[in-house]
Amino acid sequence: MPAARFLLLRGWALLTALVAAASLLLQFALLMRGIGASLGPGVASLRFFSYFTILSNLAVCLGCLWLCSGRALRPTVAATLALCIGVTGLIYLLALQGLWQPTGLQWWADAGLHYVVPMLYLAGWAGLLPHGGLRWRALGVVLLVPLAYLGWAMLTASWLGSAPYPFLEVQRIGSRAFGLSVLRVGGVFVLGWTLLWAVDRWRRR
Repeated sequence: MPAARFLLLRGWALLTALVAAASLLLQFALLMRGIGASLGPGVASLRFFSYFTILSNLAVCLGCLWLCSGRALRPTVAATLALCIGVTGLIYLLALQGLWQPTGLQWWADAGLHYVVPMLYLAGWAGLLPHGGLRWRALGVVLLVPLAYLGWAMLTASWLGSAPYPFLEVQRIGSRAFGLSVLRVGGVFVLGWTLLWAVDRWRRR
């Protein structure tokens, strides 16, 4: 890799990691100042890590720090990060942003986690990371990520009394609506992976 491109790659990775870390720390501090003051730091921390938004941003932050160290991410790992952070931004944009109106510091945390980090990582993945090694059939393994998250979300919901997202509130919306929500989100992951695979093939050429 040419020196200039290597420096650009590391600069992008560092910027993305810093924005993700700053957004995560700000959101955690705001959560601690909110429900953490009444329910305690343990419950607040569990609530914090029950959100897919938090986990996907954390994974991107760690992946970019890995790149900053001069090591490479495997194509499937890099694309899985792109898929998860892309789904984070897309579902928030289409289904969740209208449910509240953050202001002040919460607006900054919200924008960082749902807009800035997804756009930064997806742009860097498409334009700076190596391409040509992605396989569509890896989708079977990649889908274990949202499946594992679903199990984690349901587990934390049983502990906390409420799910992290409205479309996962099975007691409120009913099992049929819950199943349809899960299928819709699964479809977003399948379509997202197909799109990333197509971009990877195009970039290889």
